[in-house]
Amino acid sequence: MTGIEWAWVIVWIALVLLLIVVEIFTLDFIFLMLAVGAAGGLVAALVGAPWWAAVIIAAAVSLLLLSLVRPRLLKILGRNADPHRTNIEGLIGMRGQVAVAFTSSAPGQVRLANGETWSARITADESFPDSPVDHTPPLGTGVIVTAIDGSTAVVRTTERTHS
Repeated sequence: MTGIEWAWVIVWIALVLLLIVVEIFTLDFIFLMLAVGAAGGLVAALVGAPWWAAVIIAAAVSLLLLSLVRPRLLKILGRNADPHRTNIEGLIGMRGQVAVAFTSSAPGQVRLANGETWSARITADESFPDSPVDHTPPLGTGVIVTAIDGSTAVVRTTERTHS
């Protein structure tokens, strides 16, 4: 190998190390894929490929890894998914109990499983289609949040109640 070829080997080694250091701080797997691509360029330079071929190999390996390996790696690690629903999405489907009785003219209140108390209005219960919408469940009746309308929880009962 000539002096210029060794210079390219040193450039590739420095690039690999720099990209690995950047990856350590970002933890995004982008710079890791680029570092592996640069390692491909290093291998090409070590076997005597011209500098332009090493650059093409590094770019091809990087693009291949970024498009095929990184998405699967992120999926396996669960990086792009939020495992916990929060805010309004976290309340939908939550169980609770009637804390303040509903009346036909005013909403009641429910205490949810997370300890929060919400003003609530009752909706028709799909599991009991013949139950009226305006029924007034007694205190302690189990409910499930079906929607959030402003600052009011829309709930349905989990037990059959009679008005």
